[in-house]
Amino acid sequence: MSAPLSHDAAVRVLRDGGVIACPTEAVWGLSCDPFNEAAVRRLLAIKQRDVAKGLILAAATRAQFDGLLDAAALPRERLAVVEASWPGPNTWIVPATATVPRWITGAHAGVAMRVSAHPIMAALCEKFGGPLVSTSANRAGEPPAFQRDALDPALLALLDGVSTGETGGLAAPTAIRDARSGDVLRL
Repeated sequence: MSAPLSHDAAVRVLRDGGVIACPTEAVWGLSCDPFNEAAVRRLLAIKQRDVAKGLILAAATRAQFDGLLDAAALPRERLAVVEASWPGPNTWIVPATATVPRWITGAHAGVAMRVSAHPIMAALCEKFGGPLVSTSANRAGEPPAFQRDALDPALLALLDGVSTGETGGLAAPTAIRDARSGDVLRL
């Protein structure tokens, strides 16, 4: 793998339809443009992940989810709980608008979203100008990499680059909750 990518170089790769590894709140993740079907399908092939499972979108701000999160489909008090938890290590399954591609939602009516407080993930989304796919940088069924040097070299060889930086140090990937009920789906 070549030298780590600066934020600007990583964003260029993402805009060109590439797949990169980057640090997140707890683990190293894979990111790409969620609206580039070829990039997402390549990311899924790298992970050996079924498209039906769906993917998480990470953003720098709540506004980056405008037009994707169907806020009218959530009771006002539930939307307030979701928005009060952002930015932070909180991923929510929210009602998706028809704008969210099926290669992101998978077999689900909702979409997993997080406004990241991790400085590198937030900076990448900010510079990219919108949300990015954020999924752990490991093959399906394998443990996630909490450190850069734990990334699988075979997986790295399939990527277009690796961002600079360190994870946020959380002990586990972000919790995933259902925005409608508040139920925890992953801790």
